[in-house]
Amino acid sequence: MGKLTTHVLDTMHGSPAAGMAARLYRIENGEPRLLQSLMLNADGRADGPLLEGAALQAGRYRLVFEVAAYFRHRHVTLPEPAFLDEVPLDFGIADPDAHYHVPLLASPWSYSTYRGS
Repeated sequence: MGKLTTHVLDTMHGSPAAGMAARLYRIENGEPRLLQSLMLNADGRADGPLLEGAALQAGRYRLVFEVAAYFRHRHVTLPEPAFLDEVPLDFGIADPDAHYHVPLLASPWSYSTYRGS
């Protein structure tokens, strides 16, 4: 059974991004459709898979992470406007029977991602 998961690490503080808000969209006909909004737990993860089983379909998706709001909440002084505000990650699901893990490593100034396991 396939599933979609995420995990965010705060590289500025060297910790999980506990409390970061995120949104998951499915891109249909070029338009994003909100599937869910979530808050990451103390480990910087969603409490469960974002999608799994029949809900995980082949197609285009977008995860949007509220990076600036998270760092402001951690009392980091950011310029206005912040260099990074929301970080959108667009990715494809080709095999809905596979596990797709989309991690984010983030600071107020940079981010990186990869397909995890």
